[in-house]
Amino acid sequence: MQSLPLNGVRWSMAVDEGVVTVPIYVHYGSPIITAANTVLVPVRTSGGGYSLDARRGSDGVLLWETNTDYVNTPSDGGWVPSFAPSLTPSGSLYYQGIGGTVWRVDNPNAATVTPVQVSFLPDYAANKAAYDAKVFISTPITTDSAGNIYFGYEASAGAPGGLTSGIARISSTGIATYTSANAASGIVGANSLRVGTNSAPALSNDGSTLYVSLHGDGGNYLAAIATATLAPQFHTTLAGTIHDAATSSPTVGPDGDVYFGVLYGYHYRGTLQHFSADLSQTFAPGSFGWDITPSIVPASMVPSYLGTSDYLLMTKYNDYWQAGGTGLNKMAILDPNDTQIDPVTGQPVMREVLTILGVTPDPAFPAGLTEWCVNTAVVDPFTKSILVNSEDGMLYRW
Repeated sequence: MQSLPLNGVRWSMAVDEGVVTVPIYVHYGSPIITAANTVLVPVRTSGGGYSLDARRGSDGVLLWETNTDYVNTPSDGGWVPSFAPSLTPSGSLYYQGIGGTVWRVDNPNAATVTPVQVSFLPDYAANKAAYDAKVFISTPITTDSAGNIYFGYEASAGAPGGLTSGIARISSTGIATYTSANAASGIVGANSLRVGTNSAPALSNDGSTLYVSLHGDGGNYLAAIATATLAPQFHTTLAGTIHDAATSSPTVGPDGDVYFGVLYGYHYRGTLQHFSADLSQTFAPGSFGWDITPSIVPASMVPSYLGTSDYLLMTKYNDYWQAGGTGLNKMAILDPNDTQIDPVTGQPVMREVLTILGVTPDPAFPAGLTEWCVNTAVVDPFTKSILVNSEDGMLYRW
């Protein structure tokens, strides 16, 4: 279904009930919509906790609301990480809870719901207090086509049984498995790795492989594990830092190539790393990667594009004045399979197909423009447009 014209507001609601100060160091979870047009909205409550609102899509009428006992991970990079629920293909809703648990709602379109708590830890009930104090879900929840879910968790020192940070899988039938980040890396001798906060696991196109970001032990890595067993498959060292204040998540292209943004390089821009599916080959990066998950753009959406790639990438393309840049922040569409020379670094980077400047002067730096403040953009192939939000508080169609 194509997006409608942005010519009016049907309804609105607050996503933060607390006292909001500026700047706001929060990554808000995105609303998700069921097939029956129920809009599920994550809300940060006045006490710093979270709730979930279910509203009728046509008019915003509240259908139900439920609180969660979810607690943020201690490793948040100075930002409040996103509380990001997920819908499975069958329509079940999962959202984060305390102690590494998730809550499941089997019919989120109902007038009333009864969430069920599920843990990946077999001895959770016997050690609830200890797990609740030491284990935290640290990523959004990813679901595959069969309704299995995956997420990263962080375990503090002293967790029961010596549990360390890792990745969990809960099947559509409730069977749970997990592996440590150290084991998932496939790196001999790894002992203090964890999944990047806010970095959602990503699935390969056939659903057999899960890509996760890992850091610790003085290194930053992208790893691939088998979805069925969570056994390690491949890993690569990243040319940059996984920052816990970012929302960079792995992205898998239609051809299976993998993209991941890291913090590195000039003007606090980072780079968008580009790998083959088995992570054995590294290609030219995009010249911005910090705090963005790229969106896939069919090449047919861009009539002016005359290259050979079947798809392009849409990404934030900021140039921060605070770090010595021009402050002329942009969004960009890049060709992942063609290159140009970066004017600052002199290195080959992905070729720019189109760029667009921000539209509002930056009140803190009048020579610059407010950034397109977006974790990932929505691509609408029906209207050949992209929906992207700006730090000026507006949503735009490009």
